[in-house]
Amino acid sequence: MPRLLQKLLTTALLFMGFATQAYEIEDLGNGLHRFIDDRHRSVFLITSEGAIVTDPLNKKAATWLSEQIKTRYNVPVKYVIYSHNHSDHIYGAEVFKSPHTTFIAHKLAAQDIKNTQIKTVAPSLIFDDELLLTLGESTVKLNYHGPNDGRGSVSILFEKQKTLFVVDWIVIGRMPWQKLWSYDIQGMINSTQAVLKYDFDTFVGGHADIGSKADVARYLSYLDLLYRQVTAGVLAGNTLDEIKQNVKLDQFSDFKQFDAWLPLNIEGVYERLMEESGMGWRSDL
Repeated sequence: MPRLLQKLLTTALLFMGFATQAYEIEDLGNGLHRFIDDRHRSVFLITSEGAIVTDPLNKKAATWLSEQIKTRYNVPVKYVIYSHNHSDHIYGAEVFKSPHTTFIAHKLAAQDIKNTQIKTVAPSLIFDDELLLTLGESTVKLNYHGPNDGRGSVSILFEKQKTLFVVDWIVIGRMPWQKLWSYDIQGMINSTQAVLKYDFDTFVGGHADIGSKADVARYLSYLDLLYRQVTAGVLAGNTLDEIKQNVKLDQFSDFKQFDAWLPLNIEGVYERLMEESGMGWRSDL
């Protein structure tokens, strides 16, 4: 094989290897780590008594993470926590299935997993409003704050590490997902207001950037202003196109996808108001 062709082939194989290896582990301190699979994120906690893993994401990612936990930390996985019912976050849990592993979900997520036959491990520990887990010297607090995104979506607070993990209904450094499919906008605002009362310094979301409590407060400001401005437009009798022209949120233009997704965010709020709030058939509008 000519030397140039061999070099090109080697470079191509190396590039392919990097392209297929999208996984990362970031140390957040005190045994807590962030796991990154392309656009998805989860967290896991390592203690002397075992590991707590949040969303497994998918089988390939979960397999890689399981091997890393074994080789790097050599501890069993004691708990797997589902943040909510969406399959792009909770598939692959079978990788962690064992006699000493407990799978946890809110009752609404557990109900949906059963009813829709989601192909993951059925939770064996189901809770209503709050659940406290203690492993080693760390305590993890799970809370349900009402509807926000999906079913049974909860906040997960690692108290010792002062780190909050929330999936989908808080996103740092990026706009909310396009037309806000499956979102309860007012519920997201309510839930975010609730978690801002917690004692945490670091925020990790199921997507996008890692951030601070101040970043979460700023994200809440965006949601609140978006919701109020679109609502005001509907009450004024404006059309959707007029509302898109009138909504002014340029103070958040640094959010990723701002230009592309702001019109979609506006449309998503408009549709929720028309359908879920019933504004589309109010005789006074």
